[in-house]
Formats: sequence, structure tokens, C-alpha cells
Amino acid sequence: MKKQTLASLSATAALLLTAGLSLAGSETGITQKELVSRTQEMFDAVAGGDQRPWNKYFADDAMYFDETGHNMDKAALIKSIRPLPQGYSGNITIVNAQSRMVGDTVILSYDMHESEIVFGQKLSARYHATDTWIARGGNWQIVAGQVLRYYEDPEPGKTDTSVFPEYVGKYRLAPGVEMTVTADGGQLYAQRGARPKELLIPEGENIFFRKGVEGRRLFHYGDNGKVDALIDRRNNEDIVWKKVQPGN
Repeated sequence: MKKQTLASLSATAALLLTAGLSLAGSETGITQKELVSRTQEMFDAVAGGDQRPWNKYFADDAMYFDETGHNMDKAALIKSIRPLPQGYSGNITIVNAQSRMVGDTVILSYDMHESEIVFGQKLSARYHATDTWIARGGNWQIVAGQVLRYYEDPEPGKTDTSVFPEYVGKYRLAPGVEMTVTADGGQLYAQRGARPKELLIPEGENIFFRKGVEGRRLFHYGDNGKVDALIDRRNNEDIVWKKVQPGN
């Protein structure tokens, strides 16, 4: 009898616990699919400047950091949702969503594919966003969001390859830290120390980029009309490599 009583009590306790968990889940549980649907609803509203979904799904104490570095509270974020100007149209699609749930908090991470048409000209961009949703009184809202923009290489441009011999040579950043620029087959390469050579792809006259690397490489001409430095430009800041040896 004692064993049966204990078994009965255990079974009853398990049923009560299961019922309690189910009840809590019904009040506060939410699926990734639902969160993605709500997020898509917000971005569908952007082009028309509809602030209602954003006001609904963002908590009053939310923090939001956009891809341009703006730090906004809810009031500033809602104010930023305005209709696109005349001649502009576009849409944003949510893809590659992932989520992690811990108690009444869900981290939702996803990519955004943006398509925009500006007076008939098509543009596109890719972003990555992470939102933190919290359940308060059974109501799920975003308390923090951050957006980053994926780097995209520019379209290669044209340049005068006859000037490449002027770029060729050795450049020095500091004692023992040097970069060698070479030309081969109508293309320009840069090699730092023993690292592999990197192709410098022309974006325009005198300005180059490396595939998949944010930033630009520029060649600077001195007052004497000769190349005297290579400029490594990152996020609008320059690191200058002085030319110490011309090419052969």
C-alpha cells in the first residue's frame, strides 16, 4: 500500500506539473514562425510608412540600433517610419531565421533582403538583424534590436593599366612592415610580407578594392608628380604606407 500511495502521489504531482507547464506555455509561449510573421509584418509596413505594427511589437522601453549607427528609443524609432518618397518603391524579405528561447525571452536572428526601385533603377542590399523579445503579462514585445549591413563589393571599374608601373614598388608602414605592389598580365597585386598576394581590383581611376574586404587602396601622387604613398582607407580613415623603393 505504501508503494502504491507513493506512486499515486508521484503520478498526481507529475500531472499537476504538466498541467502547470501547459498553462504557462499557453499564456506566454510563442513560436519562431509567429515571431518571423510579426517581424515580416513590421517590414511590410515600412514602404507605406505604417507605424502601427512597430508601435505594437516594440516595448515602450526598447532600444534599437540601426545599420547606420543610430541609437534610438521607441519614440525615435517610430518617428523614423515614414512613407518612401515619390518615385521610390521596395520591399524587405525576412530569411534565414534562427531563434533561442530561455524562459520568457527569445532571441530572434535573421537576414533581410531588401529590393528597392528608385525612379526605375533597381537597388538591393542585405542586412542581418537580432531582436530580443520578452513576454510581459503574456504579451511578447521587442526590448532590443540591432541591424548590421552585409558588405558588398562594388562593381569593378575601368582604369588605365599603362600607369601600373608607377604604382609598382615597395611601401613601408613601419620598420620591418612592408608591402610590395606588382603588376602582371594587366592586373595589379599587393603582398604584405610573406602573406599571399592579393588582387587589387579597380573601382575607378587610382582607386582599388580587394574581393570581400571592406575598404579601398589608393595611390597618392606627390608634388613631383610621382607616386609616393599607398593609402589603405578603412571606414573613411587612412593608413599611409610610404613608398620606399620603385619597381624594377
